[in-house]
Amino acid sequence: MTKVGDTISAGNSNWSFGGDVSEKFDEHVERSVPLYHEGHDLIARTCDFFLSDGSVCYELGCSTASLTRKIAERQQNKTVRLVGVDIEPGMIDFARSKCSQLNNVELIASDILDLELDKADVIICYYTLQFMRPHSRQIVFDRIYESLNWGGAFFCFEKVRAPDARFQDIMSALYVEYKMAQGYDADEILGKARSLKGVLEPFSTAGNLELMKRAGFVDIMTIFKYVSFEGFLAIK
Repeated sequence: MTKVGDTISAGNSNWSFGGDVSEKFDEHVERSVPLYHEGHDLIARTCDFFLSDGSVCYELGCSTASLTRKIAERQQNKTVRLVGVDIEPGMIDFARSKCSQLNNVELIASDILDLELDKADVIICYYTLQFMRPHSRQIVFDRIYESLNWGGAFFCFEKVRAPDARFQDIMSALYVEYKMAQGYDADEILGKARSLKGVLEPFSTAGNLELMKRAGFVDIMTIFKYVSFEGFLAIK
């Protein structure tokens, strides 16, 4: 096991969100993903255009439910049902403690592939699908499209690969420098990269767009971009 930062350890090609990671997750992801909270704010504000009385909003892969909680607090003046889903029971237990004062939030420990979705006006995947096996992703995109009401919104934020090798080299170097600026040392950065082999599998911008289009989405735009981190808004 190797230190990957924020007192988290992981083995080669063996990163996991289980165990005690939930207790350290918020601090770790805030330092690892550029503009992490700004992305939350952007989605929460954009949800105003799609959520109304009686709406359902899912966050698939909600981890500790920071984003679900932010949306729920913003939508207190409406009867909106917020549902956070995560495969790791420890994440859901931690999320329940964070959302215990919110009666409009429901938290479920489940694999996305096993979950039957109700009709919804918003579905969010915030740096989630990149951790799913590539052969399963089209299934998830298809289910999301089918579960959305007409005019509903799908927010898909992902780490993305560059369109060619030269740009990928630039993006990778910039991200290493970003992590160093956050206080991670070289051994932690290398340890995290080794732990994510075969676990984190980003697609390119074009690859993600193709998945959405094959699912049925036509109206798609990028609403967030920071080097290799991109957020899409697709409307059914």
